[in-house]
Amino acid sequence: MKIRQILQKKKINALFSVSSDSTVYHALEVMAEKNIGAVLVIDNGKLSGIFSERDYARKIVLKGLHSDETQVKDVMTSRVITIDLEHKLEDAMQIMSDKHIRHLPVMDGDALVGIISINDLVTTLINEQKAQIASLESYISGSYA
Repeated sequence: MKIRQILQKKKINALFSVSSDSTVYHALEVMAEKNIGAVLVIDNGKLSGIFSERDYARKIVLKGLHSDETQVKDVMTSRVITIDLEHKLEDAMQIMSDKHIRHLPVMDGDALVGIISINDLVTTLINEQKAQIASLESYISGSYA
């Protein structure tokens, strides 16, 4: 399965973002309101970073900084790893595993078109396995669907 298909099957495929000049507190508000674990950082229509719960825990809390005084640009991950629409689910899993990340922005050329999470991949795999099991059970029972 390709990343394009995963994005199409997502219930919510909105791109939630903040600017790099936003406070960390504002980014956390967006993440809490949307129930997401990371927010894209977009400046002038371009992806400039990603800010995650992990960034907050490691770069704000542990360093004694204050989220209402710190700008996102000071703690975001600016070297964002992305994936293309035409890559396969397995490629995304490999990248996430190798890089120890949970979110991958999805690009179509130079255009940001979505974001996938490790949860999206696991959900997709589970659904694929259920469909395959149902097909095999149907085959075995002789009811060839």
